[in-house]
Amino acid sequence: MTEPASPAAHPYQDARHPRPRHVAPAASLAWLKTGWSSFTRNPGVWMAISLVFFVILVALLAIPILGMVIAIIGFPVMVAGMVLGCDAQARGEPLKVDHLFSGLRVHGAHLALVGCFYLLGTVIAGILPVLLGGLILTGLFYTELHSLSWLAVALGSAAFATGVIITIMTIMITALWFAPPLVILRDTPPLDAMKMSLSACFNNLGSFVVLGVLIYVLIWVALLPLGLGMIVLIPVLAGTLHASYQDVFGERPALPPAAAAKE
Repeated sequence: MTEPASPAAHPYQDARHPRPRHVAPAASLAWLKTGWSSFTRNPGVWMAISLVFFVILVALLAIPILGMVIAIIGFPVMVAGMVLGCDAQARGEPLKVDHLFSGLRVHGAHLALVGCFYLLGTVIAGILPVLLGGLILTGLFYTELHSLSWLAVALGSAAFATGVIITIMTIMITALWFAPPLVILRDTPPLDAMKMSLSACFNNLGSFVVLGVLIYVLIWVALLPLGLGMIVLIPVLAGTLHASYQDVFGERPALPPAAAAKE
């Protein structure tokens, strides 16, 4: 009688924890092109999805504090739903508006946990610089400095706090990028998915710096016509995310045969 394989040797292990590949910086252009192609295949449905997504976020952000908390936690769930829509299109299946909520039916709890981790990072990014700045100013209060020195220290403290915020948010954004597709398409545990996303982004730093600059420019362009361009940009970015996931982590693998689970 055979014994089950150990967790480290389980045939699903590689499927749930794929190793990221290195890609050239030019790949970011191909990802955006694929995202645009994904949008143009079903522009009406994608714009409807984008509108629902936008309305939900605006409605939540109108609620003080609690609405923002719910929006941050629910963001990976809706992103995962759009990724599933892109995945359905890639397999020749019809795209539907309710794809936006399909993440709830598949891995809603895990995706919400990703959102909780992101929320925690956002809170730390907001609180840590304030605490550090407060400690610095408290120390200076008991130090005899003339006005110019106080000004220099204050400006230095502000620059330091800004640097801390940017660093933490950069880490959180890169940890979030691949997390939804890894959870929804690979069944990767939430914290592992964020660690793998962070590793994949920094191992392909050139590609994601280029992509980040391009997305920054596109956001400003999309905001020019009263923000209406965001209705198009949101699904394009969803397709870009799906394309980058496929390029860096590969296609979703077929499930291994049952016999492979035994030695």
